[in-house]
Amino acid sequence: MRTQPSAIDAAPLPFHPAKSADPIYDSFYHNSTAPRISTNTVLASALRKHYPDLHLTITSTYSSDLLGFAAAGHAFVTPCSTPDEPPSHHEPLSPTAIPSDLRWRRYIPPAKRDSSSSGYLVDSVKFGRFTYTWSSHTYILYNVVGGHASFDEEVSYLLSSSAQASDDLILAACAFWNHPHDEILVFDRGYWQKSHKLWESVQSSTWDDVILDPQMKASIIGEVNKFFGSQERYKKLKVPWKRGIIYYGPPGNGKTISIKAMMHTLSLPPSPIPTLYVRSLTSIAGPEYAISSIFAQARQQSPCLLVFEDLDSLVTDRVRSYFLNEVDGLESNDGILMVGSTNHLERLDKGIRNRPSRFDRKYLFPEPGMPEREAYCAFWRRKLLGDRDDDDEGGGEGEVEFPAVLCRAIAGITGGFSFAYIQEAFVASLLAIAEEKDDNGGGTKESDALDPSYEWEGRWSEVGGASRWIRDEDRDLDRFPLWRQMKKQVRILREELDDGEEEV
Repeated sequence: MRTQPSAIDAAPLPFHPAKSADPIYDSFYHNSTAPRISTNTVLASALRKHYPDLHLTITSTYSSDLLGFAAAGHAFVTPCSTPDEPPSHHEPLSPTAIPSDLRWRRYIPPAKRDSSSSGYLVDSVKFGRFTYTWSSHTYILYNVVGGHASFDEEVSYLLSSSAQASDDLILAACAFWNHPHDEILVFDRGYWQKSHKLWESVQSSTWDDVILDPQMKASIIGEVNKFFGSQERYKKLKVPWKRGIIYYGPPGNGKTISIKAMMHTLSLPPSPIPTLYVRSLTSIAGPEYAISSIFAQARQQSPCLLVFEDLDSLVTDRVRSYFLNEVDGLESNDGILMVGSTNHLERLDKGIRNRPSRFDRKYLFPEPGMPEREAYCAFWRRKLLGDRDDDDEGGGEGEVEFPAVLCRAIAGITGGFSFAYIQEAFVASLLAIAEEKDDNGGGTKESDALDPSYEWEGRWSEVGGASRWIRDEDRDLDRFPLWRQMKKQVRILREELDDGEEEV
């Protein structure tokens, strides 16, 4: 029984213009405008027909980005318009001819809105043919974005004289991309990505900038160095070569800068250790899949540093058992040093915070005492004065007058402050001084000193005998705009702290 053709059956096929100079592109074009079948099958058949004497290898650019490998300086690549001859710019293009490559012109905005750059344009290759040279071998490379209507994948079709020549190139490219270059691997939104920005921020972090109790700092540095240098010792003792460390304590007291300093130190030659940074466990496949992916990558990259910042917010009750199974499981975690940080140790499950062989050492980052606060003020003094820091009593010239005597004085009035709060006091004071200079034609006024009725003695209890000295010298210190503003800003921040404590 014959049936009437449906509307779809009766619809005319799309118009196909004349053939292009590239039969491979013809196949791609007709496949893209017809009812879809496998793009790989169509192009592989066309390539084998057109290049019967060459070996064809198909690979995903996700794992072996050959164009990126060339862009990094490891190979040479030249775009080609046709498979048999260079393009001619003298013959006019027929109105019905098919172009032999396909590119999207894309606009990339500047990284920041206030940048002097207006952005730039780049080509996104959807279909391109290239002559590719690497290690004395010459290849033909087709890069094609295609697939099914719901998902387009970028695929490389590599033609060479032998399968071995193709395998050698792909292996070299994969090995190159397997290791970050001026980047740090970050797990976020369900997949691993390479972050150059995080790498840049880590480069400026050193242990010299970390202000901690000297014994605690030496213990942390020694713990890390001993671990990565003791593989044979662990092997001889027949114990797993893995460790875990937790940094805990109130926010703003050096946990993050200590992690960054550790990452920077480990990245240095001659034996750099990679860092894997976990930002979230959010994933379309669920946090369990994320945890599995994280530890699989860590085992592949080992020896490595695996960082879980804000551990208590990452390892929730839902994923706790799965996380512990990955830490304790059957698969080897040799060479993995885990570092987790938390502002709330009490929120971590006892199985994480109290059991050895998971997180073996815990370091408390408390509110800084008087010596640490004074050292932090000296750090700010060095940063502001730069090379003009030879004289201990110097600092009377330049944009901000910052004599050494102010370090102890400021440390004396910031008892109970975290480093983050002291930093905010410095930033707010420096901004106020700059605004005051602008308003007064480059000068400052002394009327901004605090009301003398405000009592500070209770805030200086740590200083001991120095508290009376600071009070006696207060009038002399008030000639420095930085001291006057610091007193004002500290008072404001202290009131915020007291209000916060009352709410709790």
